[in-house]
Amino acid sequence: MAEPTRVSLPSSDCTDVLAGSSVPSFPYLHNWSFPSDKGASPKVCVQTSTSAGLEQILPWLFYHKVVGVAQFLLFVEGKAAKPKVAGVLESIPGVKVLYRTKDLEEQQARSRIWNETWLSSFFYKPCNYELFVKQSLNMEMAIIMARDLGMDWIIHLDTDELLYPGGAAEYSVRHLLAEVPHDVDMVIFPNYESSVERDNIKDPFSEVSMFKKNYDHLPKDTYFGMYKEATRGNPNYFLTYGNGKSAARIQDNLRPNGAHRWHNYAKSPNEIKLEEAAVLHYTYTKFSDLTSRRDRCGCKPTKEDVKRCFMLDFDRAAFIIASTASEEEMLRWYNERVVWNDKQLNLKLLRKGVLTRIYTPMAIVQGLRESGVFTSVIASGQPSVNEKLLRMKTDAQGQNVTKPGNLPTKQIRSSDSTASARKILQAAELAFRDRDVTAVPPLSPPGLDDVHRHHSE
Repeated sequence: MAEPTRVSLPSSDCTDVLAGSSVPSFPYLHNWSFPSDKGASPKVCVQTSTSAGLEQILPWLFYHKVVGVAQFLLFVEGKAAKPKVAGVLESIPGVKVLYRTKDLEEQQARSRIWNETWLSSFFYKPCNYELFVKQSLNMEMAIIMARDLGMDWIIHLDTDELLYPGGAAEYSVRHLLAEVPHDVDMVIFPNYESSVERDNIKDPFSEVSMFKKNYDHLPKDTYFGMYKEATRGNPNYFLTYGNGKSAARIQDNLRPNGAHRWHNYAKSPNEIKLEEAAVLHYTYTKFSDLTSRRDRCGCKPTKEDVKRCFMLDFDRAAFIIASTASEEEMLRWYNERVVWNDKQLNLKLLRKGVLTRIYTPMAIVQGLRESGVFTSVIASGQPSVNEKLLRMKTDAQGQNVTKPGNLPTKQIRSSDSTASARKILQAAELAFRDRDVTAVPPLSPPGLDDVHRHHSE
C-alpha cells in the first residue's frame, strides 16, 4: 500500500486527534475511497443531533461508513454548525447537514407531535428534557428525508455511540439488518457502556476497549450476583441509560418514540431485540465531559433543581460535582466513580462476562486515522469552508450561512410544510390510536430492587 500524501491541516484544536502517523497500517481502504455500494440492500440511514466538533464527528461518521451505513442526516448546532466544521461535513458524500434555523424551527412548531400525548410530559422543561424533544422533532423530519433518499432502515444515534454488529456474517450493520425477517418493523440494539481505565483519555473511539455488558446480554444470576461490585457505589449499574437504541424499517406511519425507540401511528410494531449486536456508548470517557455537560445547562446545582434538568441519577450527581467542587476534587470523584483502575476487580468482572473487551472499533478508527482519511477529508473540505466564511463576511445579517441549502425545498416552504410534516401519516384519521403509548426516555438498567421479581418469575 503506497504511503499517502501528507496534507497540511488548518489550525484547529482537533488536529492532534485526527492526524495520523507517518505509516499507514489499515489495509481495508485504498486512498480513502469508500465503495458506494449503490446497489447494495438494505440501505441504512443514521440520523443524529449534534453540537460536537470534527474531532468527534469524523471518526464516528467514517466508522459507520466502514460498517455499511449509506446515508447520514446531521442536525447541527453550536460548534457543529460553525463554517470550519459544517463546511467539511457538507463536502462528504452521503452526508446531509441540517441547521437549526428559524425556518426549521417554524416547521417543527407545526409538527403533529405537539398535539400528541406520547411526548407531552417532556414539553417545556430544561436541559435533557429540551434535548429529548428536539431529538424527537429531528427524528420525525429525518424519516421523511430518509424515505425520499430511498433508505430502507433508519437509526438515531448520538455522536458518542458506535454500532457494533456482533453476530452478523460480516462486520456490517447492513448485513445484520439484511438478515432480519421481513415482518419485523424494529430492531433493538442493547447498549454496552464504556469502562475507561485512566483519566486522561483524549480520543475515546481509539483508546477505549473495555465495556460493561447490558443486562439483556448477561445471565440474570450473573447480573444480579455481581451487581454491587459492577456498580461500585454509583446510583445504577450503568452510569447513564441502559435501554439501548433501535433501528426502524422505513414504512408508512412511522414516527419517533423518543430518542431510544420508534413507533407507528397505525399499528403496534413488531419489535425484536438483538442477542449479540450492541450500541457501544462512550459516556463520560473524558474528564472534560464533566464540565462540558455542566456548561450546557443553566440549572442550579441543588438536588431538587437537577431533577428538573436531568432524567438519570448519575447525570444529576455529575452536574452537582462539576458545579461545586474544585478541579482536584472533581478529578478524585471522576477516578472513584468513572475510572476502572482496580485491575483485580476488572479481571474478575471480565472473567464473569460482566465486562468485555471489544477491539474492532478501536482498530478501525486508528486505521482510518493512520491512513490519512480524516486529514484528507478536512483538506478537501476547505473550498466549502472558505465559501461559507466568505458568505458570512458578505452577508450583513450573517444568516445565509445557516440556511439549510441541502434541505429539500418542500421541507421549508410554508405552503407545503404541513403536508410534508404529515406525510408520515397517510390519512387524517386512522383506526389505530396510540394514546396510551408514551415516549421511551433514557432508562437505567434493572437494579437490586428487581432481583426479587427476577427470582419469583
